[in-house]
Amino acid sequence: MAKYGEKAGEKVEKAMHEMKEGTLKSGSGKKVTSKKQAIAIGLSEARKEGGKVPKEKDKS
Repeated sequence: MAKYGEKAGEKVEKAMHEMKEGTLKSGSGKKVTSKKQAIAIGLSEARKEGGKVPKEKDKS
């Protein structure tokens, strides 16, 4: 069974593309350069739109 839904894949793909172009911004408005951060932004956007994405891990 797939861990992530189709919407999540599309959002991550879009975020990675924007990061490579240099247009992806974080919540604070700074330019995103980290691959991991771009993936996290894509998953977060998919989660907000109701896509199939597992819950966030505890950030502590």
